[in-house]
Amino acid sequence: MASGECNFGRDGIAGIAVAGFAGAISTGIAQDATRLAVDTNRRFYDSLWSTSYVVPPQRFNTWPLLSALAASASARLEIGPGLRPRLPIADTAFVDISRPALSRLKARGGLAMLGEITALPFPDCSFDLVCAFDIVEHIENDRQSFRELGRVAKDDATVIFSVPLHPARWSAFDALVGHVRRYEPDDLLAILGEHFFVLERSAGFGMQPRSGWLLDFAVWGLAHHRVQAMRWYNGLFLPLGLFLQRRLAWVSGLIDVANVDELLLVCRRDGRHTCKVTAEDVRKESKEAPDMAKEYRG
Repeated sequence: MASGECNFGRDGIAGIAVAGFAGAISTGIAQDATRLAVDTNRRFYDSLWSTSYVVPPQRFNTWPLLSALAASASARLEIGPGLRPRLPIADTAFVDISRPALSRLKARGGLAMLGEITALPFPDCSFDLVCAFDIVEHIENDRQSFRELGRVAKDDATVIFSVPLHPARWSAFDALVGHVRRYEPDDLLAILGEHFFVLERSAGFGMQPRSGWLLDFAVWGLAHHRVQAMRWYNGLFLPLGLFLQRRLAWVSGLIDVANVDELLLVCRRDGRHTCKVTAEDVRKESKEAPDMAKEYRG
């Protein structure tokens, strides 16, 4: 979805001034835009994951950090992992909009649940560790996403997420993969403060190639020859990208973002809510969710 389409859904009828009527129409159009964004993402990623495979989390440069954090987290959640989970799969709760991805994660011991980041299917204060890699930029109502991240996190829980930066760098690739926005660093810091996240450290992130022509080629291939493009991606570009990953260079607080296309943030959930949910409660609720392996027939 292009950013212009999303902007129309948010602001396109601001000139209507009939009391009550304008608000109702604005809400309806905003909801339609949100649903369109979700449906666009679901179609793209159902297609992607149906022809792909699970990459073990140990293959990613996030593993040294996340494996250590997961070892001391009695309840952990990863949102929108697709088939590229970063947390240990067994006994981690996963929420995704894609049934093909959830089916395969559940087969490997993950607690897989169909859902969206704007309405997570868990009680307040459920998790010690929450991760959302490359997710919030897909969401029209990103404030609601951050509210939900904070809601399900316990006091002092670790919340880790990544986002693309600099709206001026918007490309056809962003539109293809279903991004709604790129973030200005100052706006991102303001959002963290609004939702009681304390930024502890950050690093440059992402496997997106820097070459403009290579990105254009990927967009063209996925748009016109999806099956062949996915074969190339799974057989060559993904293994090559994993091989060429660099160790994450962590900095306390916010790194110098001038030349950073995507940012990885490690935050602490600050707050004083009373948490009465146990890890066993989360496991029970996850296991009672619909059986994705049975529901998906892809």
